[in-house]
Amino acid sequence: MEAPASPGSPVSRGNPSRRGILKGAAVTAGGAVLGLGGASVARAADSSITATSPDGANRITMSLVGGVLQWSVKRGGTTVLNSSALGLALSDGTRLGTGNVSVTNYQHWTKDSTWTPVYGRNATVRDHYQEMRWNLREATSGVNFSVQLRAYDTGVALRCVLLDAGTATISDELTTWAFPANTTVYSARDEDAYSPLAPGAIPLTGTSTTDNGNLSDLPLLVTLDSGLCATVCESSRVNYPRSMVSSVTGADSTLKTYLMKKPARSSGTAQNTTTVTTPFATPWRVLVLGDEAGDLIDNAELVLNLAPPCALPDTSWIRPGKVFRCELTTAAGTQGVDFAVARNLEYIEYDAGWYGPEFSTPDATTPIAAIDLPAVIDYATGHGVGVFLYVNRIALTDPDTLFALYRSWGVAGIKLGFINDGTQAMTNQIIAWAKAAAKYELLIDMHDDVRSWGYERTYPNWISLEGVRGNEQFPTATNNVLLPFARNVGGPMDYTICYGQSRDQTTNNHQMAMAAVYYQPLNFLYWYSKPSAYATTANWPGLAWFEAIPTTWDESTTVAAAVGEYVAVARRSGTTWFLGAMTDEDARTLSVPLTFLDSGTTYTATIYADGTPGSTPHATPTVVSTRTVTSATTLSVTMTSAGGQAVILTPANQVA
Repeated sequence: MEAPASPGSPVSRGNPSRRGILKGAAVTAGGAVLGLGGASVARAADSSITATSPDGANRITMSLVGGVLQWSVKRGGTTVLNSSALGLALSDGTRLGTGNVSVTNYQHWTKDSTWTPVYGRNATVRDHYQEMRWNLREATSGVNFSVQLRAYDTGVALRCVLLDAGTATISDELTTWAFPANTTVYSARDEDAYSPLAPGAIPLTGTSTTDNGNLSDLPLLVTLDSGLCATVCESSRVNYPRSMVSSVTGADSTLKTYLMKKPARSSGTAQNTTTVTTPFATPWRVLVLGDEAGDLIDNAELVLNLAPPCALPDTSWIRPGKVFRCELTTAAGTQGVDFAVARNLEYIEYDAGWYGPEFSTPDATTPIAAIDLPAVIDYATGHGVGVFLYVNRIALTDPDTLFALYRSWGVAGIKLGFINDGTQAMTNQIIAWAKAAAKYELLIDMHDDVRSWGYERTYPNWISLEGVRGNEQFPTATNNVLLPFARNVGGPMDYTICYGQSRDQTTNNHQMAMAAVYYQPLNFLYWYSKPSAYATTANWPGLAWFEAIPTTWDESTTVAAAVGEYVAVARRSGTTWFLGAMTDEDARTLSVPLTFLDSGTTYTATIYADGTPGSTPHATPTVVSTRTVTSATTLSVTMTSAGGQAVILTPANQVA
């Protein structure tokens, strides 16, 4: 488990009377302490400061021009963001950053450390950045605030900090994102599919009971005319509403940060402003950056680096894994356990309906007559299989009591349904659920219109969330090969793999590859299926792939990628590598050098490839073959339309 970060000693310059404002930067953000790393020695010009990534590639600059704050971003010599607005609007009319602003103090430092996640894409995460900070004063109101800039090799981030002790009410964020001309953004609202658009062309969405405007959810994929790619995310959202971005009238390439005022899908009370206890830090506004699309997948841990460290003293009980959903009977539960044991799955789940109709039954403590839940849990526990239960939000009126009861039953985790966040109150409620679940050693999978903000680092029992147009809706292959660069960059993604379903618009190999391509610490497999469907194992060669593949990793690398066209990701667990590749509706062959393998080691590659195309993608068979490979091998990965390929690479001396 990671240790909490310890404060460092930033270099400060400016008005000595302001030097105590940050008190070594132990500023609270929704109750979390913000630690600093060691000091750097560079000095900024009075009119601007720039944080530069350790490798020198990424630069985030804040400027003060006539009392107005602006920010911009470059990668190498290429502009990612032109000069853009920066600041906060308070409910009393104060607009921080738009004028009458002066610098009262300047601080900067670097940090280079490594932390170990409870689970993740990689066994360790390097947290290496340069930070620049201006302490500022708005002359008319006298409000003291700060802006922090961070530059990592993987991207950049900024946030505002209200410094004066007391309270403040925020009505809006003034921060804009002025991308270069000919930029494309991939916009999605709620759980719709992604659409490529100009930043100024996001369609009008919403209703009278939801946030209404030219709005897109985060994470937001951005491709620049230069070839550079970025994903806009947020991290460390505490006591604050979820952010979206909106088009800006008359500015075709500009987006504006938008704070949600209504819960997604009109599922609660609106909040037009956000009142916080100060000092207070807003969430980080994040740009994950890459020279090419695959870099976004590999750089996604930036979101975690900006989140608070793990808050749980003991995480030994947290077990990622694969899940099988059972039909709502006792027999289906025990059969599901047997299937889980046979197919190397860690969990079974009873979904909506196990305690009655989910939207009219607020009591999630009494199973329907068809389920002898104690018997199923006992049977599962005796076979080393955990049990998840689904709970609709209307049954969460007393989560502490409910979670304590589930713990006494021996439940391993809860899938919370219709958790449509958006407002400050919903953010706080979601964190409270995660805390309460951790108290009773329960895993949490939050479903429906929820977005990640790095808190799987802070509360790793919050192991997954949806916030995506799920695979159970049988999306297109194009949609599937967009997600790794967009939604999945922001955090875990519960995507419900539908292997062997006739309604799939993809081949079975495409579905198989998802288990390696997507980061899914809690991975629901065989959605819509029964154990009996796979009784003739010879008809289902993908079973062996799913049995072998884990859900969390020691090492990950993207080996081929193009937004909305194809993606191939290799992930290592122990000494075994798993390679997943997916294509859109175009058949293609990728040349994949296996340079990620250990040199000097010979591997046996078990290859699950698309066969001769069937009448529909789903009807395309899987062809299994083996070959010997080394790190010098280049693998030809051939995929049919909407196809995929899955490869297990095992050191030859470990193959039976």
